[in-house]
Amino acid sequence: MNINQLKYVLEVAASSSMREASTGLYISQPALSASIRELEEELGILIFERTNKGISLTDAGRDFLSYAKKAVGQYEILEDRYLSKDSDKERFSVSTQHYNFSIKAFTDLIKKMKPEKFVFSIHETKTKEVLDDVRSLKSEVGIISFSGSNEAVIKKLFRDYGLVFEPLMQRETYVYVWKNHKLAGRKEISIEEMKEYPCVSFDQSSDSNFYLTEEAMADYEFEKMIKSDDRATSMEIIAELGGYSIGSGMLSGDDAVLQGLVAIKLKEEDPLIIGYITRKGSEMSVYGEAYVKELMRYKEI
Repeated sequence: MNINQLKYVLEVAASSSMREASTGLYISQPALSASIRELEEELGILIFERTNKGISLTDAGRDFLSYAKKAVGQYEILEDRYLSKDSDKERFSVSTQHYNFSIKAFTDLIKKMKPEKFVFSIHETKTKEVLDDVRSLKSEVGIISFSGSNEAVIKKLFRDYGLVFEPLMQRETYVYVWKNHKLAGRKEISIEEMKEYPCVSFDQSSDSNFYLTEEAMADYEFEKMIKSDDRATSMEIIAELGGYSIGSGMLSGDDAVLQGLVAIKLKEEDPLIIGYITRKGSEMSVYGEAYVKELMRYKEI
């Protein structure tokens, strides 16, 4: 078993056919198929079920895939750190749910520390990726939230992943609508009053997306739901369809994407606890410590 075979498995799992995967990997289809079969024989399991309709993961393959992702992720971290042309530069990485203060803390860190040569990364991504990134040390710090709807599951994942959570703030639940929405002038509203409008939610693209949602009211049965994984797209949908999203009420006037939104307090209470995670027992870099110091400027609880 070698790293290329693991990468092949990941590519095939993400593709609809061996032909598509081989094109993406720039190798021939017979060579790819032979490499996958060789790996299956070595492991003594069948990773992919092959039929005339295509390929699909077996149960054993899904289990193997979870380990392969971690192994490839760790390899890429090592490769980037020691083999890339930027190996002599300072490095720091953050993964975050969609919170502007985490980005502001990141930029403030760079302004204050003023490193001469660096490759810093900030990943605005999905809940599962934030957890995985900090677990694998792809990122030193992760910004994450949970509400009463998914608190038990998220806290269990913290324990399972060996992560430490530090709360920063608790935020009440708000509805975001576009500034010209007929309800935009309301100070408070019930979720039932919004039922005729589509709710726009960030797509977590996971089998467990109900539990990994970053919005409150996760257990509410929305009659109209649109999932999007891009903030600008979400804003356009909200503006064009009179839709709404649910959030913490933290709208930054500096963010051009959010300038057209109005926040209305939601009558139903499902407050979000927002904070940061680090890997238990890991020693933080000077940039990790400095970033946490910036985050603590927002601490309210």
